[in-house]
Amino acid sequence: MSSSNERINIDVPLWDQGTFVGRFKHFLWVTDPRTCLVSEDDLDNAKILVEQYRKGQEPPGTTKEQIVYAKKLYESAFHPDSGEKQNVFGRMSFQVPGGMAITGAMLQWYRTPFAVVFWQWVNQSFNALVNYTNRNAKSPTTTTQLVVAYVSATSSAMITALGCKAYWSKRASPFVQRYVPFAAVAAANCVNIPLMRQNEILHGIDCTDESGKLIGQSKLAAAKGISQVIISRITMCAPGMLILPVIMERAEKYRFMQKITFLHGPIQVMAVGCFLSFMVPTACALFPQRCSLKTTTLAWLEPEAYEKMKEACGGKLPERVYFNKGL
Repeated sequence: MSSSNERINIDVPLWDQGTFVGRFKHFLWVTDPRTCLVSEDDLDNAKILVEQYRKGQEPPGTTKEQIVYAKKLYESAFHPDSGEKQNVFGRMSFQVPGGMAITGAMLQWYRTPFAVVFWQWVNQSFNALVNYTNRNAKSPTTTTQLVVAYVSATSSAMITALGCKAYWSKRASPFVQRYVPFAAVAAANCVNIPLMRQNEILHGIDCTDESGKLIGQSKLAAAKGISQVIISRITMCAPGMLILPVIMERAEKYRFMQKITFLHGPIQVMAVGCFLSFMVPTACALFPQRCSLKTTTLAWLEPEAYEKMKEACGGKLPERVYFNKGL
């Protein structure tokens, strides 16, 4: 390349993924919402350039900056397992614009059962798309499983929201009732993510050794990865949904806020956007994307998978096995 003789490893992050700070920088970079506005042709060209660079066949004069930008576009828009282009609304880079609009609406319109049900349905439909888009793509899911997962997840969210609404409306103050959306979202995430990725739990996900060689599948690895994703998703929305109600409760007591009630919705949407801009990379960075599991744990909790992996490794397993936990 013209700007530098040093080649980068196109298949690994630019920052150390062994530290939280390194993972935060990586996800702040790769979840940049501006990448959602890039044209399909530019995304396809970025993929081509990444593939050419991987083979050492990039066009003469290609700069390091061009390679880094192509890598950013590729990682923001294409699935790490399959290499397929993701639906723009399901990409993690769409979490800020999509999440701020839906979460802001949930926080603003929560007072009637219809509003609660409608916005929970919208949110869980969005979450289902995100969960499906960012699943471990090597564990295919049938259409029937997807429909059952979607209906179950959206139903659980609406039932939880209505249950909290009915219970708290009689026993809690209007301020406490502002937390109905968060209670429903947290509960639904615990249902939505496992259901949308049920095949990983049923059949296991691919595990590799440290060098990336496939050595078998593990249900325990799937359970660990999905659990971490659930924690990350709840963490992602928590600050906005827990702190913003306090801010709005106090702000709405001022006379000027009482005169602009029509702007309360947009204000909450923008405020959620500010929270998510920081929380999306933070939540994604909580756990390494390339998750690992001790083989001694496998031997104890999943002996059948352990024996198959041991056989695949010629009788000697590494200390840890690695897998993509998904997002």
